[in-house]
Amino acid sequence: MLDFESKIISREVSQILWEIEKTVATAESCTGGRIAESLISIPGASKYFKGGIVCYVDEIKERLLGVDPQVLEEQTAVCEEVARQLVAGACKAMNTDFAISATGFAGPTGGTKDIPVGTIWLACGSPEKQVTLKVEEDHGRDINLAIATNKAMQMFLDFLKAETGYIEEVKKY
Repeated sequence: MLDFESKIISREVSQILWEIEKTVATAESCTGGRIAESLISIPGASKYFKGGIVCYVDEIKERLLGVDPQVLEEQTAVCEEVARQLVAGACKAMNTDFAISATGFAGPTGGTKDIPVGTIWLACGSPEKQVTLKVEEDHGRDINLAIATNKAMQMFLDFLKAETGYIEEVKKY
């Protein structure tokens, strides 16, 4: 069940994609489909949401989404570059204009000294242009995932507004 704030963000994303007639996909590691769930929470999502790949292991990141194995080896899956490559790979794999990605350590285990639990890299954009955001606080697995999902959706909404110059009409009551 999405919280109220998430629902509002999802509705705004839906409205913009609907009007500009563009499509989106997701490539999610640690968030396990939560971003996709957020996108489809609005009726009519099939017009703009094509699908998502939950790429929990590196093999899937490489095989289905084209993430460079050398980057995975040198920087691990939890880095900005992998988040960017997941966006480009999802757009290509699912033939969409845009994609949203997440890769990180949700916890309670999996972190390292250099990349602690709670570190989640988010990205969104197109094959040519991505924006990224690093989430770094550990509030426990469930909250980490909820925060990452919300931030990913908000980042995508901001990206869409910036890219399209979309300004919501002022509603008069």
